[in-house]
Amino acid sequence: MKLSAKLLLPVLLAAMHANALELTGEFTQGSLLRGKTEAGATVELNGEPIRVSPAGDFVIGFSRDAELAHELSVTQADGSTATETLNLTKRDYDIQYVNGIAREIMQPSAENVARAKKDAAMVWEARATDSERMDYLSDFIWPLRGPITGVYGSQRYYNGEPRTPHFGIDIAAAEGTEVVAPASGVVSLWVPDMFYSGGTLIIDHGFGVSSTFIHLSGALVEPGEQVSQGQSIARVGSTGRSTGPHLDWRINWFDVRLDPQTVVGDMN
Repeated sequence: MKLSAKLLLPVLLAAMHANALELTGEFTQGSLLRGKTEAGATVELNGEPIRVSPAGDFVIGFSRDAELAHELSVTQADGSTATETLNLTKRDYDIQYVNGIAREIMQPSAENVARAKKDAAMVWEARATDSERMDYLSDFIWPLRGPITGVYGSQRYYNGEPRTPHFGIDIAAAEGTEVVAPASGVVSLWVPDMFYSGGTLIIDHGFGVSSTFIHLSGALVEPGEQVSQGQSIARVGSTGRSTGPHLDWRINWFDVRLDPQTVVGDMN
């Protein structure tokens, strides 16, 4: 699915002071939306509180198969509340059916399953970071330029059994090509040898927004290090369960897996 250009939706609040709420992003499944409201306001999405900065900035995200209607409520400092329905567009994903795959390929050993669970726990702990950083507000850039060989949301069925959908964008490049930070942030995780994802690096951009880079051959930064947008952070590899050198770039809002292309746009 080709996404349209960035949209700006002004939503007028029916509040006493009739202040505006702005949401910027793609109104579709898998999207990240950045919001701006009045200083001192509180925000809820489907009844759940959302972190808001003192200046009124916030961010929300929607999963690959998110429901198409969501309720966003904003309560101003004077107590007045307005609720708007956010309507998302439904996406069609690339689905492939592959038969004749050997059972041993589809079922890792108990040892590797345990290792993968340990890896996943580290990744989800890093993605749960809820820092006050505001780097998510910047316009993201591509961490690498090259042929796109895999897209968000695609899924394969092996011998009729559905596998986990792909939650990133794959960009092919030569082994050792440098990867840059798509936005500023702090390195929250680096593990060189995870079972599935190999070299795995995560950067916290604030308010639950993070970038994950996998199959890397090496990192150029360390956990806890602050990085700037455009700074070289890692090198492309083919580590983990990979069939060739490429970068798999992913974006999360906490545990919600998002489509990076809804944030960065098309590669020019």
